[in-house]
Amino acid sequence: MTAGKRAFDVIAALLLGVILLPLMAAVALAIRWRDGAPVLHVSERMTAPDRSFGLVKFRTMRPVAADAGVTGPDKADRITPTGRFLRRTRLDELPQLWNILRGEMSFVGPRPPLRDYVERFPDLYAAVLRSRPGITGLATLMMADHEERLLSRCATAAETDAVYARICVPRKARLDLMWQRRRTFCFDLWILWQTIRGRLSRR
Repeated sequence: MTAGKRAFDVIAALLLGVILLPLMAAVALAIRWRDGAPVLHVSERMTAPDRSFGLVKFRTMRPVAADAGVTGPDKADRITPTGRFLRRTRLDELPQLWNILRGEMSFVGPRPPLRDYVERFPDLYAAVLRSRPGITGLATLMMADHEERLLSRCATAAETDAVYARICVPRKARLDLMWQRRRTFCFDLWILWQTIRGRLSRR
């Protein structure tokens, strides 16, 4: 990561943190009031092939003792009504500003993968994770809706995992590597704008 990209991340995260603090407080109160504790959910993700971190989100699902893998229909009944709205608008990802300030993520980059997929596809993620993971990225922008449609057809956790590993992982990696080769500050701003535009149109 260049010094300029890191400086942009820190300044933007601080500004957004201040501006969005009332909204984040309102979301936290809504979760606490409607769904109870905890308000936040922390999951292990990889920022490098050999280094993990705790990705922070607002909790959108009922917690269970053991939870693993990507979210598919097998987990749909655990998503709370509040969580459904937060996921649709991506407001659940606002706490990741903390991950950005800690240097674990950037605004734009590949979505941080689960350890299991990094271990199953070491060569692929060794290339993808040369870039710091991001809240959004080219793969997120281009694949999010398609991935959701693919996984919505899966009936079990095993089927969800198989489809994600066989189709989503390589396609998203190709897009992440394309961004990695062509990334510029203007390209990053375009991705951010298209992400915001897409969220607003969904709302």
